[in-house]
Amino acid sequence: MSQAPSAGAAIPKAQFDTRPLWLLAAVMAAGAALVGSGSTWLTLTVAGLAMGLIVFIIASGLTLVFGLMDVLNFGHGVFIAVGAFVATSVMGGMADWTGSASLGANLVAVGAAMAVAMAVAGAIGLVFERLIVRPVYGQHLKQILITMGGMIIGEELIKVIWGPAQIPLPLPEALRGALLLGDAAVERYRLLAVVIGLGVFALLAWVLGRTKLGLLIRAGVQDREMVEALGYRVRHLFLGVFVAGSALAGLGGVLWGLYQQSVVPQIGAQVNTLIFIVIIIGGLGSTLGSFVGALLVGLVANYLGFVAPKAALFSNIALMMAVLLWRPQGLYPVGGR
Repeated sequence: MSQAPSAGAAIPKAQFDTRPLWLLAAVMAAGAALVGSGSTWLTLTVAGLAMGLIVFIIASGLTLVFGLMDVLNFGHGVFIAVGAFVATSVMGGMADWTGSASLGANLVAVGAAMAVAMAVAGAIGLVFERLIVRPVYGQHLKQILITMGGMIIGEELIKVIWGPAQIPLPLPEALRGALLLGDAAVERYRLLAVVIGLGVFALLAWVLGRTKLGLLIRAGVQDREMVEALGYRVRHLFLGVFVAGSALAGLGGVLWGLYQQSVVPQIGAQVNTLIFIVIIIGGLGSTLGSFVGALLVGLVANYLGFVAPKAALFSNIALMMAVLLWRPQGLYPVGGR
């Protein structure tokens, strides 16, 4: 007869899979070998990390919504576009702050644009969830169709408010140009994007893994009836997740608009494809997977853009194919997907 484990026996913990991180290190090493010059490699690496972290911020909202709510929101791009256009209005109204040579004044203007963009995108996300997403919970095909329709309507409303033309979104004065690190030139704005992206990842990891709120959200996904029996309103928790994901998309829209230094009503739809590539590479619903996948996409695009510009046009698709051939469920698959 088998003996039951003793009460004091420790439950073995699953080992953390480091192979995707080694893949990230291998890509950086391959980039160094291809580029050759150390200063150029550093410039491209920081640029790639900045691009990847901006994409991660945008993708993290969609990852949260799918991973915790099982909702395929193809209308996520409308929140990106709203965030970018709100930034043009806020920063346009703070021209004295953005035109100042003071870094502090510039950061206040950018911070105000981010805060307002997140608030507006979150509010629109609340309406979007109640009117469009809620009637089709658990119906993936209908979710795809109705959320895509919502994004089209959102783009047309943006054209009504801000017009159909491209609007410039220039960088504030103190965030233009580059810092010299030895022989390497690193753009100031990209450093800011790296800091913000790492901060968002750390905050998400802490909330989902270390707080009671994150525990309730994850428990609601696994056993909704039990959580509701304990007196918690899972619907309200999930609504909060959707609003938070929309707000993150708005934040990402501000960063992406500043990265491009211009915005168009179709900016969300343009980024949507890249977002889904990142999510598929990382593993559907995995925040850590989206983080690593976004960094891989940013680094590969920048390295190939320097070494072989034509190959960079399809680098994202090639990377996704290579990862899926290695791991069909993505770098960090979520159980049950």
